[in-house]
Amino acid sequence: MDAIDLHANDLILFARIVQAGSFTRAASQTGLPKATLSRRLSLLEESLGERLMQRTTRRLTLTAFGEQMLEHAQRLAEENEAVAALAQNKRVTPQGVLRVSLPPEYERARIGRLVADYHAACPQVRLELDFSARRVDLIAERFDVAVRVASQLPDDSTLVARRLAAQKHGLYASPGYLRRAGRPRGPDDLAAHDGLMLSREPAGAQDWRLVRGGQAWQGMPRQLILANSVGMLLALAQKDLGIVALSEAFAADALQAGTLERVLPRWQLPSLTIWCVTPGRRLLPRRTVVFIEMLQQALGEG
Repeated sequence: MDAIDLHANDLILFARIVQAGSFTRAASQTGLPKATLSRRLSLLEESLGERLMQRTTRRLTLTAFGEQMLEHAQRLAEENEAVAALAQNKRVTPQGVLRVSLPPEYERARIGRLVADYHAACPQVRLELDFSARRVDLIAERFDVAVRVASQLPDDSTLVARRLAAQKHGLYASPGYLRRAGRPRGPDDLAAHDGLMLSREPAGAQDWRLVRGGQAWQGMPRQLILANSVGMLLALAQKDLGIVALSEAFAADALQAGTLERVLPRWQLPSLTIWCVTPGRRLLPRRTVVFIEMLQQALGEG
């Protein structure tokens, strides 16, 4: 049987085309013309003796043989990226593009200083920040880092999660609201108050769980306003609309300005962890390592 003449680069391009979902997007991501990608794919299919995908004007569909070959092509692509990352990690000056996903409330936090410091340390890196409440797909959307806040993250063998810091949480309200509705003296009084609650899909609002020493309380305010943005809840609380649960760090500026006050200061909600999530099975390039280190330092400083 004659040996098949295969080129690893063509298999990697096949994986890139499938990941992009179209020749147009693959051309944009790889920097190669669509005609070149189509020709390279045709030559690969000719070498293999079988079609890898069916092409129409609207979409690309993998054949059964293409699905079998994709696993091997993706492995080659990952190894190629690992080699490139290793080479880049050895460079003195970080370069390239760093795409970071952050919660929308970080726009209101002191992220500007971090960005300025990172730009000064890595001037040849193009930093792309995406502030969104949705949970991005790091691999499909080609993000390098995602910052997430949760007590724990779901298991995902394709991702690596690092703990950066823990956030203590408490209840807060504006002076105007407390004058109008009264100040709660204990957790049971919260049932008579208006609550500004974080909505988490698909469960919606979840009970507040308060602890003080060995005591615990769980419940929900009488009237609710729900939002999936902590920044929006903060703004509503400052407009005298109710009591809100916030991290101590996020509420610090409002406390200093006098637009919010701590409610039931001896009671706390469970702490949440700030996670840094990166695609797994890759050696992180220097530009990513520097950003994570600076982010962890910034969070450590409050």
